[in-house]
Amino acid sequence: MKSLVRGLIMSYCIIAQMPVQAQDGYWQQRVKYTIHAHLDVHTNRLKGHERVVYENHSPDTLHEVFFHLYWNAFQPESMMDVHSREAGKFILGITPGGDTIRDWDSRVRDRIVHLKPNEIGYDSVSRITMNGIPQPFKIHETILQVQLTQPILPKQSVVFNLDFHAQVNIQIRRSGRDNAEGVRYSMSQWYPKICEYDRQGWHPTPYVGREFYGVWGDYDVTLTLDKHYVVAATGYLQNADEIGYGYTAPNKHVKQPRGDELTWHFFAPNVHDFVWAADPDYVHLVDTANNAAHTVIHVFYKNNPSQAEAWQNLLKAALRVLPYMEKHFGPYPYRQYSFIQGGDGGMEYPMATLIKGPSLGTAFHEWMHSWYQMMLGTNESLYPWMDEGFTTYAEGKVSNYYYHQFADSIFSNEEEKKAFLLRLDSSLPHGEYSAYRGYYSLIKSGLAEPMTTHADHYETNFAYSQNAYSKGAVFLEQLGYIIGDSLRDRTLLNYYWTWRFKHPTPEDFIHVAEKTSGIKLDWYLEYWIYTTKTIDYAIQQVRPAGDHTEIVLARIGAMPMPIDLLITTTNGKQEMIYIPLDLMFGTKPAEQHALHRTILPAWRWTDPIYTCTIPISSDHIQSIIIDPSKRMADINQTNNSVTLSIK
Repeated sequence: MKSLVRGLIMSYCIIAQMPVQAQDGYWQQRVKYTIHAHLDVHTNRLKGHERVVYENHSPDTLHEVFFHLYWNAFQPESMMDVHSREAGKFILGITPGGDTIRDWDSRVRDRIVHLKPNEIGYDSVSRITMNGIPQPFKIHETILQVQLTQPILPKQSVVFNLDFHAQVNIQIRRSGRDNAEGVRYSMSQWYPKICEYDRQGWHPTPYVGREFYGVWGDYDVTLTLDKHYVVAATGYLQNADEIGYGYTAPNKHVKQPRGDELTWHFFAPNVHDFVWAADPDYVHLVDTANNAAHTVIHVFYKNNPSQAEAWQNLLKAALRVLPYMEKHFGPYPYRQYSFIQGGDGGMEYPMATLIKGPSLGTAFHEWMHSWYQMMLGTNESLYPWMDEGFTTYAEGKVSNYYYHQFADSIFSNEEEKKAFLLRLDSSLPHGEYSAYRGYYSLIKSGLAEPMTTHADHYETNFAYSQNAYSKGAVFLEQLGYIIGDSLRDRTLLNYYWTWRFKHPTPEDFIHVAEKTSGIKLDWYLEYWIYTTKTIDYAIQQVRPAGDHTEIVLARIGAMPMPIDLLITTTNGKQEMIYIPLDLMFGTKPAEQHALHRTILPAWRWTDPIYTCTIPISSDHIQSIIIDPSKRMADINQTNNSVTLSIK
């Protein structure tokens, strides 16, 4: 039976790694990297050679290609530098202590402009060939543009070879050296990376602030550096027996090659990026999860006895939550995952994350990016909410599960446990996170922008953050209000199986939700994503009508929604009145089966007023509440309930 299970898992992984073929008009490009790089830890210089097999699955003839050269952003007067300093001129407010709150990214601020020549970062390509023929190219700061001497035809595969050298900058944003926690190297966005070409054409997005988009492919990477450094990376280490450092089986003899350096060989199948980190003082923890695939979890952290227990707890928590994550969001397809101390906060990459400390919330969030971005590779620059918002939503679910399921083993003090769970459960809604509060603060600020705004082109970093993380998470929680939580959960699994290892768009997700629920949802995408219109409903009037009661509801906000109306009678009984929206062309299933539910005619989106009559005398009604679950993001809930009498 074990052999059968392993065989099925291997078959699944093989299928997952196969190139996606055109179906229903869908296609995507494919790439295969072979990279050899050498890092001099004394000069912080990197030299490398890169062989890129590029498969054009598009129906288009390509006359040029583009590569990312991310580290050129870490130079004075770069676009990232100027953009951050300009953002810092915008004042968001004043703290209670009198400090000015500026809109810049607090990690970047004005640090780049002060970098010295030996502290800056750069990526430089000295030569590039296609099929052995040198190609002319131009460098536009963080983008390399190659004007091809011969076009790449549809269905054609070509081979690029690049020689590059780089300098590792002082850690500013995501990548760099010598970060605040003392990690020597956080090597993300470190190699010339080919830009994605999709149905919208090339995406040569300059590295200005945030978000990424990459081509699915295989990475074969060898890294040579000082032998005293421990390396953590995307992919599976191919030469563990000559490396050691915790990668081999316990008590296995390791014979390292002679010399002052080691060459690490990693292979990563079917990913769209490759990250690594290195430090001479890394502690390496490893354990195996009790899931079907027996996923191996690695933890690398800077040797600090005061944090050792916290990092060990992180590993233990990861082992505990993986089965829940797979059940609700789909199987994790790779054989391992690594939590690596490094970077400037938390940043996701295939099969790994860079995190500055052992925070479980950060760890859960970054790991869930393995689903929403590493397997469902949306264009983050255009749709950051599909990455950050979905991940924030999932993080809340995972955290809620973890702290409730394992509270007895997490907290030694019973009162401390109760207080923590009370705070967790009181967060809106359903013990989730502060996504709704973040969205409401955005609306209150007056800085809201449509969620279709490009990630780098927001007027404020504040609006980007609240849109991508908070409003994006509310999108999924509120979808549960519209179609029911169970159908929303089923939608997420169907989305995973339909679009894993592809590049879905918002319309692709909505199409899956519509097929799953049988409800039309294009209106929801239009209002919530394409506009800044808000939801505000009110109980305008309640008046007697003999032995019945007439309820007048008002739509004050510009965004229409279906309505759940909870009636509580003076004898304590409850009944749900459900008013679908006409644009849905359907109704959500009853969610609370213990409650009697009455379905009324649909509320037309053009009508500001809806009047209904219920067969209960007003003398027998204690209260009426719009959306008792509070999943609907109504910006003014003071008019959502009325109390008629108190028994």
